[in-house]
Amino acid sequence: MRETLGQLRPELFTLGAALLVILADLVWPRGNRRWLGWLSGLLAALLVVEAASKWNLLDRPIPLWNGVMVLDRLGLMFKAIFLLGVAVAAVGSVEFAARRFRHVGEYYGLLFFSALGMMLMASAGDLLTLYLGLELATLSLYVLCAYAKTSPRSGEAGLKYIILGATSSAVYLYGASLVYGSVGSTLFPAIADRIVAWEAVAPGLAVGGLFVLVAFSFKIAAVPFHMWAPDVYQGAPTPVTGFLSTASKAAGFAALVRVFLGPLLEAASAWLVMVIALSALSMVVGNLLALAQRDIKRMLAYSGIAQAGYALVGIAATSSMGLMATAFFLFQYLFTNLGAFLIVTMVGSDVGDDQIASYNDLSRRNPALALALLVLLLSLGGIPPLSGFWGKLFLFWAGVQHGLYGLVLVGVLASVLSLYYYLMVARAMYIEPAGGRPPIRLQAPAVLAVLICVLMVIGLAYPQPVIAAAREAAAALF
Repeated sequence: MRETLGQLRPELFTLGAALLVILADLVWPRGNRRWLGWLSGLLAALLVVEAASKWNLLDRPIPLWNGVMVLDRLGLMFKAIFLLGVAVAAVGSVEFAARRFRHVGEYYGLLFFSALGMMLMASAGDLLTLYLGLELATLSLYVLCAYAKTSPRSGEAGLKYIILGATSSAVYLYGASLVYGSVGSTLFPAIADRIVAWEAVAPGLAVGGLFVLVAFSFKIAAVPFHMWAPDVYQGAPTPVTGFLSTASKAAGFAALVRVFLGPLLEAASAWLVMVIALSALSMVVGNLLALAQRDIKRMLAYSGIAQAGYALVGIAATSSMGLMATAFFLFQYLFTNLGAFLIVTMVGSDVGDDQIASYNDLSRRNPALALALLVLLLSLGGIPPLSGFWGKLFLFWAGVQHGLYGLVLVGVLASVLSLYYYLMVARAMYIEPAGGRPPIRLQAPAVLAVLICVLMVIGLAYPQPVIAAAREAAAALF
């Protein structure tokens, strides 16, 4: 038992970090609570180091408790993404949380609890374990989306998210029950063995798998299950939106990978067409709807829908190359999108709204902030040599290797289309007059978090180290 718990040190330490931050807020005398954000960022960074220290110990998957959880390098890579998301979001939230939230400790504690649920999803070896992780992650996010109690939009965002999130959870449970009824087990290895023994995929398993796919499509905001994302992204506190759009999306893909590139890989004929359709629709619809947005948070929400479509190309490739490309894409997307939302946090806090027009002449009002946002937007658009270019290149190459030429062509055209609305923001920052707006005041913690994100986006122009790690992670399933 002690040895088993030792294997789960990242999860146990994450739970301990959540409780520590909440208890520190309770026992410390009332006053400045900014140090809680710094403490949370430091703890999350240390947890990343702890998770990374296990990399060489997991050269082969280690099942726990008869396989209900599995420890491998794929899970470790996703856990690093979640914890890095907590670290950057916590530091970037220091000033915002101190000004906007009454219960600051609980805010950071919920970030850790959400990451803990995502970590359970990444290591799930059983449909029920996956569900427990899913609920822990999303319940925390429901509260975080509604955390700005004085904002009606924040309450509306939390309500919409919990209604549609509960619906997707019910859909998942129904699909999982059909899978269980077809194969007689919820353990991934048992499901895989039963499918291999069949001459044809059982109808109950095919329908159940499609229900599970629909449930996770809600979580990653893939079209046509994306309807919650723009309103929730717009209404939630901006740092929460950044965390939701990156770490939570990565958790949804971790679950997709565990189920559909794991036990259901041999039944790909039952779900592959739907994944291809979800990918194409998300890339096209997400980018088209982003064109009409005048609120930058809604624009980034539709951009995130399109980015989910790109990542689905790697799932559709059903190969080691596709999984490696998806893992790398999600890693670099964490820094790109979270950094953009932290800049939106600073500008929105200063000017009082999130309209793209508020970014007019930002290059004069704050040149460093404008340059950082330009770099992040160009990366989202896939401009070389930034990390977003390599992320899309590896995904499209995986699609070509699998013969998905039409889907890759849609992705390339959608990427070109996305440049219009990213450059629309750049035009506002560098060309449009500001109309006498004052300079943007910087928040030191958020500046540090944005600087980390920008340096990572530029540094991943040399992607080989992360690609090598992603390749080793993909070997856990292939």
